[in-house]
Amino acid sequence: MGRSSNFASRVFQTSSPTPFRFIHNLSTSRHAAYTLLTPRLPALIGRSNFLAASSLASGARGQLVASPPRRRAYTAAAAAAPGKRTADAPIVGYWSLFCASMVFGIIVWGGLTRLTESGLSIVEWAPITGARLPTSDAEWEAEFAKYKQFPEYKKVHIGITLDDFKRIYFMEWFHRNVGRLFGVVYLLPMAYFMSKGMVTRAGKAKLLGLGFLLLGQGAMGWYMVSSGLEKELGERPDAVPRVSQYRLTSHLSLAYLLYAGLSLYGWSVIRANRLARGKIANPEALRALLLNPAIVSFRRKTAAATLLVGTTCLSGAMVAGLDAGLIYNEFPTMGLGITPPLSELWDAFYARGNPSAMWRNLTENPSTVQLEHRAFAMTTFFALSALWWQGRGLPLPRAARATMHLMYSLAWLQVALGITTLVDFVPIANASAHQANSVLLLASALGLFHTLRPLRCVRL
Repeated sequence: MGRSSNFASRVFQTSSPTPFRFIHNLSTSRHAAYTLLTPRLPALIGRSNFLAASSLASGARGQLVASPPRRRAYTAAAAAAPGKRTADAPIVGYWSLFCASMVFGIIVWGGLTRLTESGLSIVEWAPITGARLPTSDAEWEAEFAKYKQFPEYKKVHIGITLDDFKRIYFMEWFHRNVGRLFGVVYLLPMAYFMSKGMVTRAGKAKLLGLGFLLLGQGAMGWYMVSSGLEKELGERPDAVPRVSQYRLTSHLSLAYLLYAGLSLYGWSVIRANRLARGKIANPEALRALLLNPAIVSFRRKTAAATLLVGTTCLSGAMVAGLDAGLIYNEFPTMGLGITPPLSELWDAFYARGNPSAMWRNLTENPSTVQLEHRAFAMTTFFALSALWWQGRGLPLPRAARATMHLMYSLAWLQVALGITTLVDFVPIANASAHQANSVLLLASALGLFHTLRPLRCVRL
């Protein structure tokens, strides 16, 4: 007993970190002595020191013991490089998610602006002075007179009254002004966070990239509107005054990219802070689970499914740009069969006299574009169904499992909204809900992907 007591006194003579390091590096020769001492140690050194020390020692041997009191969960790699923060401040993450919610609202309102044929009511690009809504009768008459000079008034809104014009004008004005407000809400706090050192170098690069995307989105918005104001649309008898479906899809693509970037960035910042503050239970077990080959494979499939969801959303923008939802208002058939005749899908009319330009049917023929959207939609639904079925049998983290079920529920809802929108000849309420749910579906797919990403080393 004398030898054992001397050994215990050398190891546990203080509450400093020394005994923890000593036990963590126990050699095989000392393992027997440690085993003999274990029953007597709580009385010798106190229960709290015993639990902390035995946790580290058994961790080296792969045994399960009582956990030490929770502390800041820095990883070994992060602790090895002290001083420099590797995670952005938590408020930056919450601000990013707030910005993402604003983008969601802008997308939904933009869809309503399109559905109510209001997007061409403001015929000038005035980023600063255009923020003011006309107030006097003279100002409204002046705006109405400008609108009357363009093709949409002459072919679509023929003979509308000033009150009708005010309604569509407000839709577009509000859409633009919320975009202006979003620019302020994003750019000013971003500059503040950077100036206060609340953002890492990697975070700065991401925020600046999203900022340039925001500016590009505003420019693309006007570029899109200008395509519907071209005088040629009023001169050609077969032309319909509306924005280019290519520019509309580009405009929506940037909005979806901005939403996805803000969401992923915000979630990552919040997760890193929770990890660093010890608010994630059993982080090492979670880290090991997320590196499991089956989970890694599932994450890659989730990424592919997310890209498929985004592609389907953009094919829907092509349908909206061509008003292709106003034909073949039945499902699952299109006319007399599952698809229209090949001669209709591959029509020489859209090649404009150039045999090598028959590919234009894929993006300009309303029948073909609607069929493409149907094919993308059903492919996406079955892919998400397969992903959900596989995920049910995997040991997914709780957050990932809940997000996966949410994603699959939204997929069913999206199919139902799409079919009802089509067969009811595109009512505004159904069509708007269909677009809003597409953003939610994309968000849930992104969320599932995020919950499956490996934990990284962080320091605040």
